[in-house]
Order: sequence, then structure tokens, then C-alpha cells
Amino acid sequence: MAIEVSKSNIKKEIDIMNSFGTRLTGSKGNNDFIAYLKKEIKKMGFETKSDVKKFKRWEATNTKLVLHTKDGDVDVKVASAHPYSGVTGPEGITGKLQKKGIGKDIVVFRMADFKKLTSRFPFDQKRSYPKDVKLGKQYKGPVTTSFVKTVALLIQSFIGCKGAILIWQGMSDEMVEGQYLNFILGYMGVPALWVNETEGEKVLKALKAGDTATLTLEGIIEKKAKGESFCAIVPGKKDKEAIIINTHTDGTNCVEENGAVGMLEMMRYFKKHKPERTLIFVFTTGHFRIPDFSHKHGIVDQSTSLWLHNNKALWDGKGKHIKVVAGVTVEHLGCTEWKDVNGVYQQTNPVDVEVVYTGNKVMDDIYFEAIKGRKQCRTVTLHPHNLLHFGEGQSLFNVGIPDIALVTAPDYLCVVSDNHEMDKFNLDLAVEQTETFIKVIELINKKKTKELGKVDGYNFGLGRA
Repeated sequence: MAIEVSKSNIKKEIDIMNSFGTRLTGSKGNNDFIAYLKKEIKKMGFETKSDVKKFKRWEATNTKLVLHTKDGDVDVKVASAHPYSGVTGPEGITGKLQKKGIGKDIVVFRMADFKKLTSRFPFDQKRSYPKDVKLGKQYKGPVTTSFVKTVALLIQSFIGCKGAILIWQGMSDEMVEGQYLNFILGYMGVPALWVNETEGEKVLKALKAGDTATLTLEGIIEKKAKGESFCAIVPGKKDKEAIIINTHTDGTNCVEENGAVGMLEMMRYFKKHKPERTLIFVFTTGHFRIPDFSHKHGIVDQSTSLWLHNNKALWDGKGKHIKVVAGVTVEHLGCTEWKDVNGVYQQTNPVDVEVVYTGNKVMDDIYFEAIKGRKQCRTVTLHPHNLLHFGEGQSLFNVGIPDIALVTAPDYLCVVSDNHEMDKFNLDLAVEQTETFIKVIELINKKKTKELGKVDGYNFGLGRA
């Protein structure tokens, strides 16, 4: 099954995407990227349909942290600001450092990497290729640590602390620099800054001495920012049934999120090779502002859920509505593997483990058929587990659409940096993955609707990993 994917096109469009800067939800970079995607799709001859949501947007513009010790002021390097935590004026806020506190206090949190949290809680592995590829035994890293442990910050914000300092521990300074985490909490109204472990030692020393600090987090609060999601339809030979291919357009760097680049190539391919079923390409925003952009079809959900709620005629099959029989989610193409090794952050493999959720056995078999002949491939497939299905494929799964969803999760996934993490991007791998998902769509189209089956549902307890 020969597939025509242009390596030069993908590289060019990655560079164009990077030229828009950081593309956080509703930002100028995000909106400029969306405009570019719509322009390219129009060039192909396809129309787009948009859904716009207004929301309260936060963006940090300046950060600073100064400790006031008995020996004088000490500057502390800030790794990043906690998204949607809060803002200060240019003078910052000054308060006593405390482990716990209210009112005028600045609370210090130690955010140590997990050492004992088993990966069998969030993950339930099905198959792998090669057969010896497995997920790590521990569920750890900056994303995991922040998602679990910053809940304490949310609780503290209700109590009314003045500000917060979050200290990464057990992770190298290089790994935690620029992390845009945690992005799933509501607006807290408490300015919070991340510092690395080295700088954190200064903070802990000042905490022990009972010192004060001045924390500055200047930012923009845009009360009616625009968040735009859109879709484009590639007509198939069958117009009553469809496949959704989705991703999100907002992101932090060259891999988070570059799925739209792969989807443009997929659309170009299917313009030349008319598919059996209609293909609905969905580009959502809001992944980095889920509290404002989800319409829950389950206990937890992603930003695509809002698009599904607003566009039922394009997927639910009721009456004269189109029936979507399968879903394909494309996220985080071309990820290399980087890990801390003896405290040094470095590339440990040119191909990170591709984490792929498959909604049932048929979808799992289709995916493994599609990766045959790959030159670069390390992959595991997962069963959604304990209400966890990371990435935008969860929204499809939650409404009963059998899905195949790529959501590789390197530790640099949420890093904002000047080079957009391009030193960690594998172009050849991104090309192979795009070809794989074109094959996935063609294989799905060879199946009858009944053969595709229904989603298996979530598993609970400890999974296989």
C-alpha cells in the first residue's frame, strides 16, 4: 500500500507553525496558526466550518522572585509561571515564606518526582512492537507530578494564600525549564511560580530561616478572548458514514501540537485518492484550557467534547445526521526520547515509545497492520483505564466512537522554549507516522460497519504494564 507523504511539506509546515510562536489557547500564535491551516485547506478546495467560544484568557508576561534574607536580597531564577494561577502588579507581592498559610503568606510547595506510583494505575497495556517495548514501571515526570500534586495549590487558593512557590525535586534543572504546567485547573487567583531544584534550595533555606520574599507575576487577563475550533470535510464515496480525524491546534512547541501538520498531508492524499467513507477533519482549540473548552460526555473529557456537542449532525447518526463509525486522533508526531540519566537530561532513543489508545480489538488489529514495514517504530497500545484516556481521542471514546489515538508523552511535551524543542524532533519519524495513519484510515474503510464494532469501555483497577 504505497502512500504519498511529502517530507519537505511536513518540514516546511513545522517551520511555519513555529514561526507563529507559542500557540497557547486563544493567543495570537494560536489564532494565526488556525488562520494558516484554514487558508491551506481552502487551497485544496475544501470549505471549513468554525465554532468560536469566548473565554477568560491568562498569559504571563514577566516573572521575578527575590528572597529577603538577613544577609541581603537573593534573586531566584524562575523556571516558569504556573498557568492560570494569578497575576501581580509590577511591584509584585511580598509575604513571609510558609509551608502552610493564609492572607499575607507565600506558601512553598515541594513537588518531588514520583518514586513509587506504579504505571499500572493509569495504563493498561495491550500489545507492543517490538515485543520487548514496555512503558516504564513508574508513572513519573513533570507532567504527571504537576497534574497530581498541584491539586494542593488549588486547595490552598481557596484558603486564601497570597502567592505560591513550587519547587521541582528529583528532576534535572534542564528537564523542568519552561514547563507550562499544570494546565487543567481553573483560574485560581493566586500567583504561583515554578523553580528548579537548584534554585529551590535557596528558597528552602529562606523558608527555614523565616524570611520573606517578593514574588512578581505580571500578566494579561483578556476577559473575552476568542478560541476557535473548526472542521473540514473530505467527501467519500459513502456520504452517510464518516470517520473523524482530530487533533488540537493550541500548544507549546514543535511537537505539542503538530498533529494538524500531519492532517494537512492526509487531506492532500485523500483529495487525490477519494476515500470510501466521508472524512471529517476536526481541529480544536482548548486543549490547554480544558476547564473552559470541555462539554463532558464522561466524568473526564477533552476539548473535542465541545466540538462534538456543537456538531451532532456531523457524527451521531440520528435521523438524517451523518454516522461516524470510527475515529483517528493524531497528536505529537516525531517525538524522540529524552530522559534524566544520572541527573543529566539527554536523548536516550531517537524514537520515543508511541503511546496509542485503541478502542477495541478490531482497532488494535488495524493499527498493527498499518505499522508493518515501518523503519522507525517503538509502540504500545493501551486500553483506556481508570477513566484515563490521555489526549483528544478521549472525547471520541466517551461518545462510543471506536478510536485509534496517538498520544506519545515525552517529558518535554509542555515546554515553552526559544527553539520550540526542535532539537528533539525526528522528521523522518513524523513522516512515517503520518503514512501510518493514512493506512489506518484506508484499512478502516475496508471494514463493514458491523465489523468495526463498539468501544470496549474503561477498565478499572491495576492494568498491565
